[in-house]
Amino acid sequence: MRKIIFATIFFLGSTVTFAQSALDALRYSYIWHGGNARYMSMGGAFGALGANTSVFSTNPAGIGLFNNPEFNISSSILNSKSESVYNGDKGTDSRFNTTLSNVGIVLTKDYLNIETYGKWKNVQFGFGFNQLKNFNRSIHIVGNSTSNSIADMYAELANGSSVQEIEDDTYGDYTYDLNPAWWSYLFNNIENTNQYYGNTPPGGVHQNKFIESWGSMNEVSLTFGANYDNKLYLGATIGIPYYNYQERSTYTETALRSDIPSSAFRSLTIEDRLDSKGTGFNLKLGAIYRANDWLRFGLAIHTPTYFAQIQDEWDMSVGSTWDSYSDTTTYSPVGFYEYNLTSPFRTLASIAFVIKNYGLISADFEVIDYSTAKLQAPDYNFASENDDVRMTYTAAGNIKLGTEWRVKNFSFRGGFSYYGSPYKNNINDASATSYSLGIGYKERNFYFDAAWVTTNQSEDYYLYGYKNVYANKAVNKLNNSNFLITYGYRF
Repeated sequence: MRKIIFATIFFLGSTVTFAQSALDALRYSYIWHGGNARYMSMGGAFGALGANTSVFSTNPAGIGLFNNPEFNISSSILNSKSESVYNGDKGTDSRFNTTLSNVGIVLTKDYLNIETYGKWKNVQFGFGFNQLKNFNRSIHIVGNSTSNSIADMYAELANGSSVQEIEDDTYGDYTYDLNPAWWSYLFNNIENTNQYYGNTPPGGVHQNKFIESWGSMNEVSLTFGANYDNKLYLGATIGIPYYNYQERSTYTETALRSDIPSSAFRSLTIEDRLDSKGTGFNLKLGAIYRANDWLRFGLAIHTPTYFAQIQDEWDMSVGSTWDSYSDTTTYSPVGFYEYNLTSPFRTLASIAFVIKNYGLISADFEVIDYSTAKLQAPDYNFASENDDVRMTYTAAGNIKLGTEWRVKNFSFRGGFSYYGSPYKNNINDASATSYSLGIGYKERNFYFDAAWVTTNQSEDYYLYGYKNVYANKAVNKLNNSNFLITYGYRF
C-alpha cells in the first residue's frame, strides 16, 4: 500500500500523495449518473418515467414501459474549466474531451418470441453502456507563500525519525516522500537529534501546481423487466462498472528573493503519477407504479458496488536547484498495490406527472451514505483509512427535476439537479449543481435528441499539510459544459 503523508482534506478528484485513502473511496463512490440526451436534458429525473435506456443505471423498472424494441447511441463533447484562487492569485485551466456516453438496446416479448399470461402484458431485456463519471480535468493553482514551504512540511513529517531510517529506506514507510525529498536536500537535521528543518529560502516562495487527470467510469448493464396490467412495472439490472483513472501533477516552488543563502534551495519540482483501474459488480432493483393516467411513482435500490482487485501504480520524483550546490533529482521506485473497495448503498424515490400528450414534470430524490464506503485488502486491514471515511463523510441527498413539453413532432426539455456534499460538518463542499436544456425530434421509427448541461462545483484544496505546517487553502471553482446528441431507432 502507499503511505499517507498529507493529513488534510483535499478537493474531490485530487490525490492524497501516494495513499490508498478516504479520498479513493469517495472518488469512485461519488458519481453522477450519465445518460442519453433526453435523460440528461431533463436533469436525469426519470425514476418514475421509464421508457429510456439510461434508466438501466438508475431505476431498471423503467424498461417495463417499452412496448417495442429500440436502439440508441449517444456521444458527448465536454469542456471542463477551472478557476483557482490561492493567496490572492488566480490560476485558470481547461480541458476538452469527446466521448461515447451511452448505448442502449431493448428487446421486447414479440422480438424475443416469449409468451405472457394473465395480466402480464410484456417482458423486456436490455443491454446498456453508460458513462457514470468523466475524470478529464485540468487545474492550475498559483500564488506566493511567505509563511512556509513544502520543505517545512517534509521536515515536520521527518521529526522523530533517524537520519539512517530516512536515508536507507527502500520500499518502506519513507519511499515515496521523505527519502526522495531528503536526497534532493529539501530538509536537514539538527545535529545529533532526530529533529529537522526545511532548507526554505528566506522571504518566501512562488508556488505552482498543475493537476491533470484523464479517464472515466463506465457501466455495462444487463437489465430485465416486466409489465403487469399496465399498472406495475418491475426491473432488475446486473451492473458491471469499470473505471480507468490517470493523474499527473507537477508542483514547483521558486525563491521570491534573489539574495538567498547557499543553504537554501533556489527552486524545487515534485512530479507525481498515479494510474488506477478497477472493475466492480452491483445489483439494482426497481419498481414503477402507475396510479392513473397522470400520476406515477418510482422506487429503486442499488446494492453496494464491490470493486475487486483495484490496481494502483504510482511513482514520484523530487528535484531541486541551488546557487552553490549541484542540482539534483531523486526518483522513487514504481509502486504497485491491489485492494478492494465497497461503495455505499443507494436508494432512489421518484414521482412524475404526465399531462396527456402535452408534457410531463418529474422529480427524483436519491440518498447515499458515503461514510459506509470501505477499503479492504488481504494483507492490510485499512483500519485507520476506514476510520477516516467514517469521520470525514456523511449521508447526502441528490435532487433531480425535469420537464418536457411537446409540439407536434418536437419536444422541448429542461432540467435541474443538485448533488449534495459528501463531507461531514462542512469541512469541505464538493456539492454540484447542474442546469440543462434540450430539444428532440421524433418520427414513427426514428428520433434525434440534443442536450446541453452545465455543472458547477466549488471546493477547497490544500497544496500540502501535516501537523503544524499547512499551506493556505486554494478555492477551486469548477465548471463542466457538456453537449450531447442521441440517435435512436425503434424496430
